[in-house]
Amino acid sequence: MIDILIADDHPIFRTGLKQIIEADSRFRVAAEAADATEALKLVRLRKPAAVVLDMDMPGGGGLTVVRELRTELPNTAVVFLTMHKVESLFNEAMDAGALGYVMKECAAQEILAALSSALAGRVYLSPSVGDFLLKRQRRALALATTVPGLADLTPTERRVLKLITANLTSKDIGQELGISHRTVERHRTNVAQKLGLSGTHSLVKFAFDHRSEL
Repeated sequence: MIDILIADDHPIFRTGLKQIIEADSRFRVAAEAADATEALKLVRLRKPAAVVLDMDMPGGGGLTVVRELRTELPNTAVVFLTMHKVESLFNEAMDAGALGYVMKECAAQEILAALSSALAGRVYLSPSVGDFLLKRQRRALALATTVPGLADLTPTERRVLKLITANLTSKDIGQELGISHRTVERHRTNVAQKLGLSGTHSLVKFAFDHRSEL
């Protein structure tokens, strides 16, 4: 069975979600958490295949959990739950590596599809936030058009550029990508050259300015 962790500060909501998830014979809810601190502890202990995280939990919310665990469990599938149809939150979730973004009022109908997609490495979004992804893709296309060197980046170089926006050191990025920190530094140098940027500050500024499009 596939182990799932649910983190939400409303016990009745957690119970209902657990019943829906475990009605599918593929899944087992291995742990439940009521806040970000407890979620971090249980994810490290149980190492579930997927986590379902409330964006607004006490202790920093689901984004805090994902950012904290980014280098420890990079292959854990993440599905966010939220009550807020807010584009900036959506972009933060995507930037953090989420593969699912589900509105809470739709969770009962969508959570199984979201988990199935996320575990298969595909993105699942509630239909009401589909426009956010379209806008994100359009911005990425516009950026690629206005910054020709961006198209020349290798997949690893793009990943390094993306991870810079998580305030990770070269050592942290290397751990996540399974490469040495020296290799990360070479990638950073190559990215800066391809984009016509001079100095570390310019590279970091570019990454943050265009975080939503990368």
